Order: sequence, then structure tokens, then C-alpha cells
Amino acid sequence: MVIPVFAFAGLNAQEKIPALDMTNFDKQVSPAVDFYQYVNGGWQKKNPLKPEYARFGTFDIINENNEKRINSLFTQMTKINPQKGTVEQKISDLYKMGLDSAKLNSEGAKPLVKYLKHFNAIKNNEALLRQVADMHSTGSGYPFFWASVGPDMKNVDIQILSIGQSGLGIGDRDYYLDTANAKLKEGYRNFLVKIFTLSNVKDPSKKADNALKVEDALAKISWTSVQERDVQKQYNPMTTAQLEAKYPHIGFATYFKSRGIADQDKLIVSEPSFFAGLDSIMASTPTSVLRDYVEGQFISDACGALSDDFTTASFDFFSKQMSGVQQQKPRWKRAMAVPNSILGEAVGKMYVEKYFPESSKQKMVALVDNLRASLADHINNLQWMGDQTKQKALEKLANFTVKIGYPDKWKDYSTMEIDPAKSYYENLRNASIWYINDNMSKLGKAPDRNEWQMTPQTVNAYYNPTTNEICFPAAILQPPFFNPDADDAVNYGAIGVVICHEMTHGFDDEGRLFDKVGNMTNWWTESDAAKFKEMTAALAKQFDQIQVVPGVMANGELTLGENIADHGGLSIAYSALEKEIKGNRPGLIDGFTPEQRFYLSYASVWADNITDAEKARRTKQDPHSLGRNRVNMSLRNFDTFFTAFGIKAGDPMFRPESERVHIW
Repeated sequence: MVIPVFAFAGLNAQEKIPALDMTNFDKQVSPAVDFYQYVNGGWQKKNPLKPEYARFGTFDIINENNEKRINSLFTQMTKINPQKGTVEQKISDLYKMGLDSAKLNSEGAKPLVKYLKHFNAIKNNEALLRQVADMHSTGSGYPFFWASVGPDMKNVDIQILSIGQSGLGIGDRDYYLDTANAKLKEGYRNFLVKIFTLSNVKDPSKKADNALKVEDALAKISWTSVQERDVQKQYNPMTTAQLEAKYPHIGFATYFKSRGIADQDKLIVSEPSFFAGLDSIMASTPTSVLRDYVEGQFISDACGALSDDFTTASFDFFSKQMSGVQQQKPRWKRAMAVPNSILGEAVGKMYVEKYFPESSKQKMVALVDNLRASLADHINNLQWMGDQTKQKALEKLANFTVKIGYPDKWKDYSTMEIDPAKSYYENLRNASIWYINDNMSKLGKAPDRNEWQMTPQTVNAYYNPTTNEICFPAAILQPPFFNPDADDAVNYGAIGVVICHEMTHGFDDEGRLFDKVGNMTNWWTESDAAKFKEMTAALAKQFDQIQVVPGVMANGELTLGENIADHGGLSIAYSALEKEIKGNRPGLIDGFTPEQRFYLSYASVWADNITDAEKARRTKQDPHSLGRNRVNMSLRNFDTFFTAFGIKAGDPMFRPESERVHIW
């Protein structure tokens, strides 16, 4: 899942942050013509796209502030010589290893040598699957498919094994199948040649061709991004014996034995047709060709932990060519990101102790309660939903688990070893093993509902359907999303919409398929489900009409869940604001009414500058609409928006009532 270039809380506690910065507006643009540009045009001029970004927006301003905060914590640790085995030692040593460019460059590909020898020994598919199993067990790449443990979507009190499609280096099947992407595919091939060459393997050009040949074949059988959103079709239970019999040429028996995974009475296959296609590929493709593909996946995965030659090769393709980024982030940012990810909750504990006031958490608790009540009112007043479905929806809403700021119990990293005597790559590999073992240890057990899916220092929020929980990490609870000095309208338009957005995910086209405890089950009447699908189809068509860049149209089906959540977030938060100020209505602030400030605040959250290449990439892969469209397309469904700004028929921002979508 904003306003100016901010002075953030914690950097200067005495300085109040403006609720809305008028210099971020472009008054030369009418709000009735282009509301996004009206609110954010000034911001865009003041914040030109930095060369290390493909997109730079208000989220990135907060992230940059967090990076400075976290870097300060890490730098202090490097000066105190922390005791071995402590999280401080692990964070400090990981950070210093990432900064040590001289050592990394002197090592080159040496950290990979002993592992690359394994590929030379692969002569048949059985040996190949043992190598794949090793990569999956060590987080060294995920060729062909992935295997992971998570809640059984139809019985969330137990965790089971699931497997799903994987293995496309460029990331989306359309990059391989659409001839318009020929230049991009050639760039990917050049990247593979480069990393094979840097790894000192024989015939790098031939290996790259073989790898791309396999990836082309995988692309043809892979499900689309839209198909991947259909959770019901992805739920295909089998036993281990059934899986091995159904896809005999993949080598699952060898794979599971190599990973030490016992036969399962029930596991989930996400994309059966993909695995049927993969079975044919494994049966008809020479082992040597498959081996080169797997080796390419392995080396590509390792690039970030190796010398500048490797990181530059990866950057030049994945960031520069694919997204339009002009230069890599400085080394300190890249080095800092590693322990911030690997030891995320340990860093998060330090972060909240220094930067997150308890008062913010308490205010958020009260705000969530208000907004939950607003959503309940909306459900009760829905004209299209019958009483039976309403009752189930209200039960689900009442059963939401709300997580704010930070976990009550922190993750224990005591068994993770970070050893500065080993290479950076070896340490990152060992950390991946720790996480994968942690995940596999959950097989057959009940899920820990207190576990968090994001760290406190993450600028984001989420809804998890299998636990029916909404989560708002500490880092998002700062301006412009949450500003204790701002008026209610601004906070409801920012963090209020975020909260309601996550709540609405519980009732979007995917979330609605799960009940109050998180089980995937149908609690809708047939009539209500049909009405819901009709409205959401209309919403998808609205976004389908948007041309993102010449020749690329937005994908309303891919972004449907997020667009529904934006729609609900705006509607519910607006109602909550009106209820909050009823009887004590504030006057104009900066010349704007509360209703206007609500919509201005929402639009300002999505201020950004972005390259055309990144727009195209995100349109293929990101389930979120681009920021401009989350504003201009979403707001055109609300008569309260038209009323607030005097927008009338004939204005570009206007949409006739007959074409508007009203869901939640």
C-alpha cells in the first residue's frame, strides 16, 4: 500500500509538520481537469526523479528517512565491538561485510566455486532434481517451482506444504511471449552471458541460450498474473503419492527425499496445468539444457552478494533496462538493507524503542475502532446485499485481529549464525537456510497468529485473509499518513483511508472468499455474490480504459483487489470523518473545507515521479494501480468528491451517475 518534502518526527521534535503544504499544488491546473496534477504538480517539480530510482514518491521520502535512522543505529553498533552471538554483533558484521567493497571485489566469483562444481557433475535428471532441492533448501534460487509451508486455506488451524510455479528470470510470462519485448529478452540474454562469463564457466553464450530456451518453455505453460489471483483455482489438494504419479518426469520423489520432506497426506498444488507442462518439459529436454538453466538461476540469485562486476550486471538489466533507473543506490544503502531484512524484527525492536511513541499506537487503536464502526454502518446500509450475507460480513468484521506498531513477541534470532570469517555470500546463504528451516519446521503445526508478516520499520500495511488480520507497522504511522498535528480531515484522508483499505481487503474479490476465522468457504448467497461480481467487473473495466504509456493499457483484472480496497477505503473513511466532525464542524483551513481537505490529503499520498519503463513494468506485474490512477480514476466514482470541488458534467474529472461504481 503525500505532502511536501517533510521534516519528519524524530529528526526535530520541536518542529511541527504542516498538514498540507500548499507549495505542493499546481494551481495552474484545475481540480476538475486533473485532480492528481492539481494536488501534486508542485511536489513533482520540487522532487525530480533521483537517478537511483525508477519511481520516487512520498513513500520513498519516508523510506529515505528510515534508512538514515537505521543506518545511524548500525553505524553505532560498528563502534562498540558487540559480544559474539548477540543481534548487535550479527547486524554489525553483516553491515560491515556489505560495505567492504575491497574484499568483495578481491573475491570475485570465488565464493561460488565449490557450488558451481556441483553443476558440472549433473549428468541426469535425478542429479538435477537433487541440485534443485539443494537450491530450494538454501534459498539459492527457485528454478521450475517453489515449495513452502503455510496455513491450509480450508482448515487454517493446520499448516501444510504448497508448491507453485516459478523460475522465470525476467519475472512475467508476457516478457517472453510478446514479441514487443524482444529487446528486453535480448538484454536478459546478455545479462546471463555476462554472469556466466564472470563465473568462469565454459561456453557462457551457449549456456545463456539454453537457459533462455527453458525459460521460454516455462513461460508458455505459466499462469498469467490475473490467473494467479484466483485463489479457488489454486487450491488443488493431493497426496505425495498422487503428485508423484501425476507428474512422473519431474522427479518429486528425488526432490522430497533430498529435502527430507516426508510423504504428505495432503499438499496443495497451485497451478496443475503448469506442472503438467513442466512434466513434459522434463521428459523431452536434455539434462544438459535443463542444467544450464538451473545454473543460470543459481548465479543470478547470488549476484547481490558478490563483487561489483556481478552487482553491476544485475543492476544494468533488472534496474536500468527494465525500470529506467540510472544509477545504483549508494553502497551504504545496499549494505544496510541486508541486515534490515535478515534480522528485521531485531532491527524493528531498536527502531520502535527510539522512534515510535506509544501515544501514536494508542491514537491508532482509537482510530481503527472508529473506522471499524464506520464499515459496520456501511454494511448495514448496503442496498444490494441481503440480510444473511450482511450478518456473516459483520461477524467477520467483528473478528478482525488488529496489529499496530510492533509485535508483542519478537522473533528469536539466537540460532542464526553470522560469521565474519566467512564470505558475505556464505553468510547470506546460511541466513536463508535459517529462514527456510524455520518455515519447514511449521509443517503439520497450528499457525502462530501472533506472528507478523512485516517488520515495524516497513512503510506499508497489510490484510491477511487466512488469519483475518489487519496490520499497520510503526513506520507508516508518521506524516504524511498519520500526523498528530494535522486536522481530522487530513488524517482521515491519509491513514484513515489506509486503515479502511486494509479492512476492505477482507471483502474484496479474494478476501470475501474467506470467513471470520480465515477458512476459504462460501458465506455469500448466490444472489449477493452475483451482484458483487457485476459491480467489480464494472470497476475493472474502468481501469482497463487507461493507457499507461503508448501501447500499454492498465490491467483492471490484475489490480481489481487493490482498486476495490481503495474504493472501500475512500467511502468508509469519508463517512467516518463526517461522523467525527458532526456537531463540531471546523471552519476553512488554508481556504479548504474538511471535505476538500480529505480528498486533497488522499491524493497527496500518491505523489510521485516515475519512468515510463517502470510504468510498463508495474502494469505487467504489480496488483496496485499507478498512483495517478488510484487518484483520478478512483475519485470519479464519488458524488461527494464532485460536490466538494464543484465538478460538473462536461469536466474531465466528472463521471455520470449511471457509469459510477458503488460497492462498499
